[in-house]
Amino acid sequence: MAVLAFEIELSDMRRGRYETLSFTVAQHPSESEAYLVTRVLAFALEQEEGLAFSKGGLGEAEEPALSVTDLTGRRTAWIEVGLPSAERLHRASKASDRVAVWPHRDASAWFRQLAGARIHRAADITVHSLDLALIDAVAGVLTRRNTLALTVSEDELFLELAGRSFTGALVERPLVE
Repeated sequence: MAVLAFEIELSDMRRGRYETLSFTVAQHPSESEAYLVTRVLAFALEQEEGLAFSKGGLGEAEEPALSVTDLTGRRTAWIEVGLPSAERLHRASKASDRVAVWPHRDASAWFRQLAGARIHRAADITVHSLDLALIDAVAGVLTRRNTLALTVSEDELFLELAGRSFTGALVERPLVE
């Protein structure tokens, strides 16, 4: 299992968040680079007090990739990375005030698959789709120690890593329109 270190200089103009994030993340042997990049970017872009990676990592099937817990220990946000099943989203929506999904690959078939599925508060679930070319490009330059500058302006992501600049769209939409 590879352990990667990240230092991210975050400038999220949409949310008014400007801070430096320093953390390490373990890459599970079954975890693709695209999934890892999406998980790291979701962590940065969902940044708020109480946000944490799941304790068991990908090996913890009942836990989300990321979650926000308040000071009483209650989970207030369930944040999935990938393309979770309708049953998982239903359970997440019942267990948490807010649910977000960050797909790590094309989600068009997933949206069709979920159409008509019984999901608690489906209209309140937000899907944040990152530019897949951006994810793949960033995955190609990751090292054990990564220093990034990440800027978000409206629906555009600007990222600097390893002396290279990347840009891509960030599209937010409800699970059900």
